[in-house]
Amino acid sequence: MAAFTVWKFDDLGGADHAESILEDCQREGFLKVVDHAVVTWPAGDSHPSTSHTNDEKWRATGWGALWGVLVGALFFVPVVGGVVGGAIAAISKMTEDAGITREQLETIRTEVTPGTSALFVVTEEGDLDRVGERFRGMHSKLVATNLTDGERQILLETFGGR
Repeated sequence: MAAFTVWKFDDLGGADHAESILEDCQREGFLKVVDHAVVTWPAGDSHPSTSHTNDEKWRATGWGALWGVLVGALFFVPVVGGVVGGAIAAISKMTEDAGITREQLETIRTEVTPGTSALFVVTEEGDLDRVGERFRGMHSKLVATNLTDGERQILLETFGGR
């Protein structure tokens, strides 16, 4: 079963630290990371920055597009009620077939704020409970979507280059 998961951290370094824990979990066989991105939003900045790495350059473009569209629509749109709602509605139309709902997008937008960081991950064959145990004590909050096989296939075809 594939999953789209977002962990929000109450400090700027939390997502970077969690990224290294996630890589350890993958090496230990807890899960397979398809792709991930780290979002960091320093207090006082008008919007967050995104860090995305992918070892396979041919796949990096597709996943980079997903993270760019998600982060751009969620955090770079001016904070004006109707504009934000319209942006989230537009992105949710694009992601709904991939199992990422409007409600989840709205939760991510309200939870990831200046002074916080977040780890966005697409995984397969994973035990997210065991991964979450590794994040215990890191002042994190989980927003996750378990994807059906059909949603997983759409997500991978659209962004994963398969």
